[in-house]
Amino acid sequence: MSNVLPFRKPRAPKKGLCQHGFHRWKVVKETVFDTKEGKLVTRFQCERCGKTKVEAK
Repeated sequence: MSNVLPFRKPRAPKKGLCQHGFHRWKVVKETVFDTKEGKLVTRFQCERCGKTKVEAK
C-alpha cells in the first residue's frame, strides 16, 4: 500500500490587526495648513498597511 498524505487547504495571507480596524497610526507631517478649510491639518499613516487619514484641528 502507498502512504496517504493529508490534504490541507491553502490559507489566505494574514492582513493582521488592520483588517479589523486596529491601525497603528504614525504622524507623517505635523503642521500642514489647509487653504480650503483654513485650519491646521495633521496627516497620519498606518505603519502596518499604509492607509492614511487626515485630522483637522
